Amino acid sequence: MAYRAQQLNFPIPSGFGLGAAALVAALILGTLGVVAWNAPDAGRLGLSDWVAVRFTVSQAFISAALSVAFAVPVARALSRRNFFGRGVLITLLGAPFLLPVIVAVMGLLAVFGRSGWVSQALELIGLPPIPIYGFHGVVIAHVFFNLPLATRIILQGWAGIPAERFRLAAQLGFTSRDMVRHLEWPILKRTAPGAFAIIFAICLSSFAVALTLGGGPRATTVELAIYQAFRFDFDLGKAARLATLQLAMAGSAAFLAFWASKGQGGFGKGLDRATQRWDGATRVARMSDVAFILIASLFLLVPLCAVGARGLAALPDLPISVWISAWLSIKVAALSATLAFLFSISIALTAVRFAWVESVGLLAIAASPLVIGTGLFIVIFPFASPQDWAMVVTACVNVVMALPFALRVLIPAVQDVCEGYGRLSLSLGFSRWAMLRLVILPRVRGPLGFAIGLAAALSMGDLGVVALFAGTSEATLPLQIYRLMGAYRMDAAAGAALLLAVLSFGIFWICDSWGRRDA
Repeated sequence: MAYRAQQLNFPIPSGFGLGAAALVAALILGTLGVVAWNAPDAGRLGLSDWVAVRFTVSQAFISAALSVAFAVPVARALSRRNFFGRGVLITLLGAPFLLPVIVAVMGLLAVFGRSGWVSQALELIGLPPIPIYGFHGVVIAHVFFNLPLATRIILQGWAGIPAERFRLAAQLGFTSRDMVRHLEWPILKRTAPGAFAIIFAICLSSFAVALTLGGGPRATTVELAIYQAFRFDFDLGKAARLATLQLAMAGSAAFLAFWASKGQGGFGKGLDRATQRWDGATRVARMSDVAFILIASLFLLVPLCAVGARGLAALPDLPISVWISAWLSIKVAALSATLAFLFSISIALTAVRFAWVESVGLLAIAASPLVIGTGLFIVIFPFASPQDWAMVVTACVNVVMALPFALRVLIPAVQDVCEGYGRLSLSLGFSRWAMLRLVILPRVRGPLGFAIGLAAALSMGDLGVVALFAGTSEATLPLQIYRLMGAYRMDAAAGAALLLAVLSFGIFWICDSWGRRDA
């Protein structure tokens, strides 16, 4: 007879997960230590460095605030409206998060640049064009990328309100103000701070956006300053100090997001009925919802259409170097997908028994990919040529940077499987590998395919470590596009950007479809 509650130790293999978490921590903290150890001195940061820190924090704060502020009415409109194609529209609104940064920058330049559609329209009415380079351009690009993420987080919170709550509110005669006070505001208090913190952490470590749209010393992020310290000065001490400062800032924001998402109570369980929002039946509510959905759709989808329209005509005339770079990017993405599968499933399984393991994944949000890459090259240099390992290092860094998003998808799915089938597996005497093969993997195949596809797509469009260490004879497709833009071959760059977008979405679709098929 049991006299006290005992925790069931499910037969889940955790040794590999602890090893994977230790390896990720070593890649983040160990490489920073290697760079700092090899630095010739440990001087103080200069005035330009503190200017970069101030710019980084200010643009990250404003980008996160605008993303969340715009996401609230868009998510509210999507939660109140049920129309044909709503699911497709929500999926398309998430496309910028998977879109390679260099492709999105080209789309934003086509719309908001000096010769873009918006600037031409402003010129017709006698207004100056929008300054796309510098602070304004960086903020616009970050809102473009993170508005869909904030919208999905807040929309998921609203979707957690049972339909019976809205029915009861209608029976009690709630006004629009009552709905906000008793139903919508509590959800926003639970979801908005976490969304703000995670977007703030993402914007703090921005590199490719600042590299293409920064516009000078006054518009330099900390990550771009690290790149300049490596690329032009080879000042390891300065790079290590900046990376430590960035790790502290982004790490604080990441753990704030983790803390904000913990212990979030809800409105209880419902009967899974279709939600009907009587508060959105007025004419003013319908018009405002349609306006917010339309504005968000135009802001997010028009740049994608601009890249497609310009790049389609240039596809047949792409130089052979673009196709070679595309094949190299595919190989790097395939290696990233394989490593993402091994790392994410191992750490997710271990996080069921040891919750602190998830914090290792959150630490990756705060890490500098350039410092990780440089530390690995310093370690490799005594034994082999770093140029020969450039693509392998790029794949490893991409996996580390995609790990937080993959774990956020996988860990809840693994926990649900263990809670639902753990006791049955114990009663049947399943071994660790039997439970993994017969119970866990088949039931988390959908989230696993999504996580692998996300890692592969992000790796396909990465412009980070490869920009620092790739040789002149080899380059991934994003780096090739950046070089074409630098040579003012904009038509070829547009065609290559369209090819990169198709490959990124294609590889994500393949992995995601594998996960959803017969899952």
